[in-house]
Order: sequence, then C-alpha cells, then structure tokens
Amino acid sequence: MSTSKIAYTQTDEAPALATHSLLPIVRAFTASSGIEYELKDISLAGRILSSFPENLNADQVVPDSLAQLGELATQPEANIIKLPNISASVPQLQDAIQELQRKGFAVPNFPTNPQTDQEKEIRAKYAKILGSAVNPVLREGNSDRRVAKPVKDYARKNPHSMGEWLASSKTHVSFMNEGDFFGSEQSILLDNETIVEIRFRDSDGQTSILKKDLSITKGEVIDASVMSCKSLRLFLAKQLDDARDQQLLFSIHMKATMMKVSDPIIFGHCVESYLGEITDEYKDDLKSAGFNPNNGLSDFYRALETLDFDKQIAIRNRLQDTLNTRPLLAMVNSEKGITNLHVPSDVIIDASMPAMIRTSGQMWGPDGEPWDTKAVIPDRNYAGVYQATIDFCKENGAFDVTTMGNVANVGLMAKKAEEYGSHDKTFEMEENGTIEVVDLN
Repeated sequence: MSTSKIAYTQTDEAPALATHSLLPIVRAFTASSGIEYELKDISLAGRILSSFPENLNADQVVPDSLAQLGELATQPEANIIKLPNISASVPQLQDAIQELQRKGFAVPNFPTNPQTDQEKEIRAKYAKILGSAVNPVLREGNSDRRVAKPVKDYARKNPHSMGEWLASSKTHVSFMNEGDFFGSEQSILLDNETIVEIRFRDSDGQTSILKKDLSITKGEVIDASVMSCKSLRLFLAKQLDDARDQQLLFSIHMKATMMKVSDPIIFGHCVESYLGEITDEYKDDLKSAGFNPNNGLSDFYRALETLDFDKQIAIRNRLQDTLNTRPLLAMVNSEKGITNLHVPSDVIIDASMPAMIRTSGQMWGPDGEPWDTKAVIPDRNYAGVYQATIDFCKENGAFDVTTMGNVANVGLMAKKAEEYGSHDKTFEMEENGTIEVVDLN
C-alpha cells in the first residue's frame, strides 16, 4: 500500500500539549492504512527561529514550515491538519523572543522604534509573524464551519451552564455613531483587471507611496474606509464617564490579533483615554521609557518602573487622581489584577462577548464579583449583532441550550479576502493629508 502523508501542525500552548497525547493515538489507529503524519512546526517560537537563520548556530536553524505548508496548500494532494495557533500581539511576541534568548537562541530584539535600515528590516520580518500570520497562508479556500449533528445532540443532552438574565440588567453595547469605519465605507466593483497604487498626499500636495503594484482582478471589489481618531477619542471619553455614572464595568472588545494594524491602534487610544492627561503631562518621560499605549496598561506599568523614584511617585499620585474619576475595569484575572486594558490580545471579541452573554451579561470586577458591563465596540460594523442578542436575552431570558439551534459560518477568506487582505493595506496617518487609491492603467 502506498504511503499517504498528512501534515500535522505543531502550534502553541494547549493544542501543543494535546498533541503529545492525541498524535500518538492517531498514528496508532491509522498505521495499518499506511498513513504517515509529518509534524510541521508553525508555533510562534518556530516561526521566529525560521525567520532569522543568520542569527543562529548551524544546529539551531529550523526550516520555514509555514512557507512549506503554504506551497503544499496549493497542491491537490494536500492534507493538512491545522491546530489553533497563537496570533501574537506585540507583548506576546516580545515575551517569546526573550524566552528564546534565555535558551541560547540569538534572535534579535523587536525594534519598537526602528531607526537604521537593519532595524527596519528586523521589524519587517517580525511584522510577518505578528497577528493572524498563519491563516492567510494556509487558507486557500473559504471556510465552511457547521456543527456536526452528533456534537449538537450531545450538547443538547449535556447543556453547559447559562447565567440568568434579568430585564433590569444595565449591560449594553456602546458604539460610535459617526467617524467610524462603518460610516465612511466606500466600495467599487472593477470591470477590468488593473494595477492600483495607494498614496498619501500631504497638505502641501507632496505624495508618498504606501503600497505599490497592487494587482486587482476583473470582478474584484476595492473597499476602503477611515476612522477619525478625534471622533474615537470623544466617543471613548463619553463612554468612560457614562460607565462611571451608571456604576458599570468598562470593557472594550476588539480583535487585535486578526485586525493587527487597526485594532491595536484603537486599543491604544482607549488606553490613553483611560489614563487621561498623564500621557500628555509625562509624554517625554514615558516615551523615553519605551511606553506604547497600543501594548496596553501592562506596558505603562513596565515603563513606569524604569523611571527614577521621584518621577514614579509623581506619576503614581497623578494616576490615582485620574483613577478616582474612572469607572472600574472589567478584569481578565481579578486575583492578579489583570484588567481588560492590560494587553490587547487578552480580550478577543468573538470569545469575550459570547462569554459575557452566557454569564448573565456580566464580567468580573476587581472585587472578584460579577458586574453589569458596558461593552465598548467602537466600530458599528459588528457591534449591532451583540446588542440585538443582549436585547433578546433581556426580553426572553437566557438561551436554552437544550432547544436552541446553531448558525453555519462561511468565511470569505480565500486569496486573503476581506480582513485577511487588510494587514498590509491599513495605514495610520501621522499628519494632515489624504490617502488615495489610484488606478495606474
């Protein structure tokens, strides 16, 4: 019997642990069929090491398994079992780099503010590892996710717990009514193949190229939108005050791992809004300490520890004054004091919002108790569905797992469509001007 190969991915954390017990069982069950399982390391550490072979000893160099799988995915004989993997935020990436360095791998540090050509090259390599870097390479088709009938039947017979919903719940979703991506979206359908260029034109009329030689096929859609930072900051300030006045937990729900350019920036604005005038008053000190609000409150506290003692005391006193005017934050870990704003990758909307809805529309407060919550989802594009779900639960009570149905999920992700294609076409404007998408034909 000819041997059939299946590529089985080695990833991170819980799936990596599960592989140690599951893969030997799978191999034993399929051995008589002549099926061979080939382990491919696409873990965060593996992808870091494969990106910097020039920094490693000969016995430390590892192959670029993700590139190999990307090529395999285009072949008709491809069989790939892809386990969940980390879509790393900057703090997670930095932790992984430090761990590898401690173990003797001389991979370079992540340049937070690259200046030299070498630092820019290193930053560009790490940018390909950040966020949802694996799925766009492996997903050559659209995803079709449907629950199998035996799984659904089991769930109905063995329902998980559901918190009670009360009509008096103050939990709600808050979203922008103007200045968001939803409000500015424009789309055009291309009649012919063409090549476009994305340019920035400053207020003096000078242009610079942000993205060149972007091939567009016939029938493809170009879609563009913009979020106003001014509108975002006004919105966040209002929501912080409203959460405080209503005695609600404040929480923000993003997907900074998938939307790895736009969402960390929005998250950073939320962190700065929460810290208030501190970030302006001590701007130079925090900048010298390497503070980046996009990395969360954990980076603020890290930067604070590096300042001289007197400066730390001054900022901590100012911080306490600010916190006295702020709402309580929803917690990721109440015991350890890890808040919703600590790390951008700690609260992922497609997990955090369903979890909140399952627990009576509440999240955990600093006191370790559940609280009604203001769930801030700045952009309207996907905020409404959650508010509609909350409204339903307030009117009808919690969902009944024994009778409720399910929704099939078809993801349009082939050829880096939709959000998968946005990573290298999303830009933050650092000065006044206009971004133009120009047809070169």
